[in-house]
Amino acid sequence: MDIKVEKIKELNEKFDNCRGNRIAQNAAMTNGVAQAATNKKIEGIERHSFSINLNQGEITNQKQSGRCWMFAALNTFRYRIIKDLNLKNFELSQSYPLFYDKLEKSNYFFNSILKTLDEDLDGRLLAHLLSDPLGDGGQWDMFVNLVDKYGVVPKDVMPESANSESTRFMDEYLTKLLRTYASKLRSSHENGASMEELEKMVEGYMEDVHRALCVSLGTPPEVFDFEVRDKDDNFISEKNITPQEFFKKYVKQDLNEYISIINAPTKDKPYNETYTVDFLGNVVEGKNVKYINLPIEELKQAAIEQLKAGEPVWFGCDVGQFFSRDGFVLDLEAVKVDDLFKVDYDMTKEERLDYSESLMTHAMVFQGVDLDENGNSTRWRVENSWGKDAGKDGYLVMTDRWFDQYMYQVAINKKYLSEEILKNWEKEPKHLKPWDPMGSLAK
Repeated sequence: MDIKVEKIKELNEKFDNCRGNRIAQNAAMTNGVAQAATNKKIEGIERHSFSINLNQGEITNQKQSGRCWMFAALNTFRYRIIKDLNLKNFELSQSYPLFYDKLEKSNYFFNSILKTLDEDLDGRLLAHLLSDPLGDGGQWDMFVNLVDKYGVVPKDVMPESANSESTRFMDEYLTKLLRTYASKLRSSHENGASMEELEKMVEGYMEDVHRALCVSLGTPPEVFDFEVRDKDDNFISEKNITPQEFFKKYVKQDLNEYISIINAPTKDKPYNETYTVDFLGNVVEGKNVKYINLPIEELKQAAIEQLKAGEPVWFGCDVGQFFSRDGFVLDLEAVKVDDLFKVDYDMTKEERLDYSESLMTHAMVFQGVDLDENGNSTRWRVENSWGKDAGKDGYLVMTDRWFDQYMYQVAINKKYLSEEILKNWEKEPKHLKPWDPMGSLAK
């Protein structure tokens, strides 16, 4: 059915004859849709007060990069260091895991290309692999792989650089390089090169990637001196410690005891089953991404139990849904675009996942929760990584109703989970396609 010019004229006249339409038009054209639709009442209702409240150091800032998953994980680590060493503030290097993530993702990409040499170039799988081979985003299990292999270092040991704070151009030129080399690998295969010859080519390509990363981000330290003063001005110092030793001694966290719980209420993902995503990862020899899918109330209760025990919770959500960056509340009523447009956004969570309307986009940390007299959550304290000027001193409030609709993943220590969940966790994971929404990367 085509659009008739006469119909457009009729619609224009109908629009102009409505006073509410004219007011909405003026507000949106002057301030932008999100600003015009922002509901300021919500900020007065949803306060920054919580019955469980964990104290953290100064807010961090990922700047113009997609490293939220790293920042969030490192923020849970530094919480332990600050508490154990009685520090006022402390940060771990976010540039250090960025270097190794880019390096490992490049190698993972080349290995994926070698596995798909006979796939059609115009097929969906190759299109997916070539679309964003080493973007900034990631998953909890991918970060665990990096820490298991490379450890962590204090921020002053490998500080930020122009390219870690703003990754766009570095990523762009490294992606050009990876696609160039993918083309050469496939062409060599078509011309009869053996797998041994192709692997030798990858070895040379990885040397080029390593050099480019060293130029862009600096060379990661193999050993360093750890020096810091606590709140009482006591000097803490340790010489010639490796990044792996530092993690083991000062973070003291067994990451293999943490599992990823997701909430994906779609027909293809029954609850109490485990899942993995094909061609999703960074460290080739590392563990595969794995989730257990649970009802939202069980995911929520697991997060509450971990917070009750005084431990922050890494999580992934769809942060952009009905949220204004000028505010600090994640709530279904915070940005009323439905009122502005006079429409209904009434898709279910299942429908939003099935129709590409929502998926995990951003990782942050729960540092608190407010519980009512029955022990049920009402709102959540969220530590973000957009700097102290985003939100209220860098923190957001997430309401329980927003949590239900747009929360997708939490990383929880097994000791806070039931025997039934742990039993189901041991199931062999079902394989999801590379483009499944549960394969999305937090940025």
